[in-house]
Amino acid sequence: MAEEVRGPDTTALDEVVTFTSELIRIDTTNRGGGDCRERPAAEYVAERLAAAGVEPTLLERTPGRTNVVARIPGTDPSAEALLVHGHLDVVPADPAEWTTHPFSGEVRDGTVWGRGAVDMKNMDAMVLAVVRSWARQGVRPRRDIVLAYTADEEASAEDGSGFLADRHAALFEGCTEGISESGAFSFHPQPGTTLYPIAAGERGTAWLKLTAHGRAGHGSKVNTANAVTRLADAVARIGSHPWPVRLTATVRAALTELAALYAIDVDTYAPDLDVDLLLDKLGPAAALVEPTVRNSTNPTILDAGYKVNVIPGQAVAYIDGRTLPGTEEEFAATMDRLTGPDVEWEFHHREVALEAPVDSPTFAKLRAAVERFDPAGHVVPFTMSGGTDAKQFSRLGITGYGFSPLRLPPGLDYAALFHGVDERVPVDALHFGVQVLDHYLKSA
Repeated sequence: MAEEVRGPDTTALDEVVTFTSELIRIDTTNRGGGDCRERPAAEYVAERLAAAGVEPTLLERTPGRTNVVARIPGTDPSAEALLVHGHLDVVPADPAEWTTHPFSGEVRDGTVWGRGAVDMKNMDAMVLAVVRSWARQGVRPRRDIVLAYTADEEASAEDGSGFLADRHAALFEGCTEGISESGAFSFHPQPGTTLYPIAAGERGTAWLKLTAHGRAGHGSKVNTANAVTRLADAVARIGSHPWPVRLTATVRAALTELAALYAIDVDTYAPDLDVDLLLDKLGPAAALVEPTVRNSTNPTILDAGYKVNVIPGQAVAYIDGRTLPGTEEEFAATMDRLTGPDVEWEFHHREVALEAPVDSPTFAKLRAAVERFDPAGHVVPFTMSGGTDAKQFSRLGITGYGFSPLRLPPGLDYAALFHGVDERVPVDALHFGVQVLDHYLKSA
């Protein structure tokens, strides 16, 4: 009879709650433009890794913008290494809007409250708890595990994963795959149905700056070269553009599995497939797929003028664009057409789209780890509508999956908690995540 593999010890279940709470209390708000300081959180993580016998390396591109990297040697030197990464920064939070202070880390009624509870200090804490449990139990993984706790994910990643990938690639030698945020969380589209979407792709980032030039003048005069009008026309066209359906392999796999689960007879490879009709039939489950069947362009910032009776000579807008793998040329050509001759456009920030195989042994092991601890759950692949540090680490040839497991109760909307008010995570969900991560990382 095979020896049963031990799970994490009870101390790990206590520590994950403590670590999540205490990391939340360290305010690492990233306001953009370099306005953030992750170092206190990085030192917190590094101290606890060192206490477990894992040697951390602290790295900065900019003072205070600290990253932590560590390697846990595996038992099989010939095996490819696995990257496990999470970011330490969080988006801003207004205490006046929250039920409890967003940086209190309060543990109340079986729930940890605060900014970063799901994005993503919970995952940071789960990985830390698993690694420390291994140290106490004398466990070593089969393959090398490289841990990366990064800065600046909530902005440009220039001080975080971008800096690490460009300047410290040697620390990730041998890594071919990675796991991080935004996957393996429970989603309840209807009573009695629990889905666990695991991310095997990300849309690309295509943040745009639009600039319209015109003739400055008095607001009371006729002006047929008004920069604000030109910009407004272009922004309206871009914001209302009906992007065509473009199914990637991951999205098609998601539609196929969801259709089978709901007993919908459909061939997702059929040339006359009506994707929007299929999404309607999927009901609430369509939320996992709907944002990723097309590119998107959402206007977000307008900047023009300085006085009501002065027509400015220039007007600027910013667009949050997202692209599916293989659509970059189509996206650029569409922007050329929609902006027109009077508006210039350029990429304000750009990152690649990603796709990982869903028929791989790695995805099968990720699926098995979740289903081991929730046999009634249904794992499905999906593509993230946004992006993560996996984009930067892909420069090193690392294939990324979104896998930060949480079993959430019905009614707790995981997606709404991201960057939302009253961000929180149940203690039970953290315990589930520690167990799943522990099992996967041992079997990876």
